[in-house]
Amino acid sequence: MKKREFQEKICALLSTPVEGVSWDEKLSLIKNESIKIEKEKNDRPANKGQPWTDSELRLVLNMPANTESVCLLAKALKRGHGSIEQIYRWAGQSPKRIATERSNDKFIQQIARIRKEIGWRSVGGNS
Repeated sequence: MKKREFQEKICALLSTPVEGVSWDEKLSLIKNESIKIEKEKNDRPANKGQPWTDSELRLVLNMPANTESVCLLAKALKRGHGSIEQIYRWAGQSPKRIATERSNDKFIQQIARIRKEIGWRSVGGNS
């Protein structure tokens, strides 16, 4: 299939009425499916298991914590989507929870240090 044929098929698919689904919902469905496929294709990132640098963590924590950022960062940093999501989750936890659950985890401590450095606020509970 050529690129033009592929584009025509996408347009035809988008033009097809779907019961109870608005135009915006159709676009959202396509976007969500493309993200799922992108995650599946990124099953062996080149930097998997490698330590994170402070500059990589700064980059992640300076981007919004949304799906688009996760996908962009996964490609750029050659990391898994889950590892980037994990950074956002731990960056949002309270200092008390980090101290209680992961006080000896170097990676979590590194995230906590960088988040403090750039001014992230805790959004997680204290437990």
